[in-house]
Amino acid sequence: MSIGMPEIIVILIIIILLFGGKRIPELAKALGRATYEFKKAKESIKKEVDEITEEVKDTTTVADNSDN
Repeated sequence: MSIGMPEIIVILIIIILLFGGKRIPELAKALGRATYEFKKAKESIKKEVDEITEEVKDTTTVADNSDN
């Protein structure tokens, strides 16, 4: 199921009617900021998970080497 051009036009008309033409740039800017913050947080979490995974691998390697 995909959204076609007629559906997009109807959605845009509803948005213009609800918020008015002057508020749309403000909403778009806020949406852009929210998207940026979400991506930044996602990357931060991914980096932390990668660091913890690397620490666990290092700890496992050290433990394995001490057994020999």
